[in-house]
Amino acid sequence: MTGIVTTDKTATPERGWPVLLPPALLTLLLGFWGVERGGSIWRDEVVSYQVAHRSLPEIWRLLHEIDAVHGLHYLLLNTVFRLWDGGLPALRLPSVLAMALAAGALAETGRRLAGRRAGLLAGLVFALVPAVQQYAQEGRSYASVCAAVVLGSLLLVRAWQRPTARAWTAYGAVMLIGALLHEFAVLAMAAHALTLCWGRAGRRVWAGWAVAAAAVLAGLLPLSLISRAQADQVAWITTPGWSDVWAPALTSAVGALCACLRQPAAPGAPCRARALALPLLVLPPAALILVSFLDPLYVDRYVVFSYAGLALLLGLALDRAWARLPRALTEWPVPGRPVVASLALTVLVLAPLPLERGLRTPQSRPNDVAAAARAARDLGRPGDAVLFVPGARREAALYDPAAFAGLRDLALARTGADSGTINGVETGPERIRAAVAAQRRVVLVTDPRPRAGASARDQAKLAALAARFTPCRTRAVHGITVTLYTVRGACG
Repeated sequence: MTGIVTTDKTATPERGWPVLLPPALLTLLLGFWGVERGGSIWRDEVVSYQVAHRSLPEIWRLLHEIDAVHGLHYLLLNTVFRLWDGGLPALRLPSVLAMALAAGALAETGRRLAGRRAGLLAGLVFALVPAVQQYAQEGRSYASVCAAVVLGSLLLVRAWQRPTARAWTAYGAVMLIGALLHEFAVLAMAAHALTLCWGRAGRRVWAGWAVAAAAVLAGLLPLSLISRAQADQVAWITTPGWSDVWAPALTSAVGALCACLRQPAAPGAPCRARALALPLLVLPPAALILVSFLDPLYVDRYVVFSYAGLALLLGLALDRAWARLPRALTEWPVPGRPVVASLALTVLVLAPLPLERGLRTPQSRPNDVAAAARAARDLGRPGDAVLFVPGARREAALYDPAAFAGLRDLALARTGADSGTINGVETGPERIRAAVAAQRRVVLVTDPRPRAGASARDQAKLAALAARFTPCRTRAVHGITVTLYTVRGACG
């Protein structure tokens, strides 16, 4: 069968430390560096944080109503918090570990397909990709999905080299976990199909992949049906524009340029590394963007695993450049290759440090819910009322209840845990107006710029404030505004 090596015994033995260790350790170090991001947390992470602190029956009830697509991640975080309720570091620990696993798996994949040096360089490049570092420090599922896809890609290579039932079962199981963490991981399996076509896989390999793919789709079907019924939760996604398209277009172009460079395959490799990397880089974002012109679904973080393809292609290009380097150094008296290699790796690691520092600041995310909670605590005093516009801004109170301990939520009828929702259920507009009219001081937590299409409840909140109150003090934090309203003439 063309393109298949049914055993990897022909591969040249490679001694020394495993190639996966340096990239994994570098990713761990970068992941734990500034993992608290100055004590900041943005609203998507707050959802993970507060849902994971609920009981298992409460989480189960929530998933029947909304956010089933993230259910497995919530259960994982629930386990972490039961073992160690360590705040922000505990929230982000699974993502740090997952990206370290992805870096190591990518390095090993590169070693199997293109040799030790190419694998090492690919893993190091992956660790330094800004998006990788960003989602390694985010309490959402995207790093875990990335780890599952990269590990699944490694298992695909292994199953291709030695196509046994056990190898394909391992591949299918890992890809199913990735898809259950986020459905769009199945796009990686479509990329794997292109890899098999490019590598001219034989019938035995195709049969194994087909069985694994069918099992993944069957296992994912119940979640797909539930999440489709909950499609309103992604109604905020809009049709892709140039700001959405330029980044994947640029990375795809860079990857394609790298793929054009000649790169010999490692002994025993079932295909060239570019046959795995380029489809993984291009197909998932491209497919999701095209679909989004009919049904908007594209958000770059949904396919962050595609950066593994870019890192592998860049690793191949750097390996080729390094292979040509000795001829340029033959006339050097000293220092020679070891020192040059050390200097090159040092530059590779240190060059992106300014950008990496920025990724660890509160401003690196769309908003800072923790800062909003602190602002509400500073502006309010015991006995004051609080309103959230829209109601989703209640995430500040859900993340830091102590900051709102003395404030009365005028609109809340049932908590999220009691109602099987994320932010709770609010009372009707008339009750909100009546409750606001009886107050003298109200703390308002809202977006900096009002959004179009405000609900009747939110309109009632703002109308009641405008009728009797005036802004007294305002604290604008990153992405959120907190204002103390008092009855006219009572600001002091």
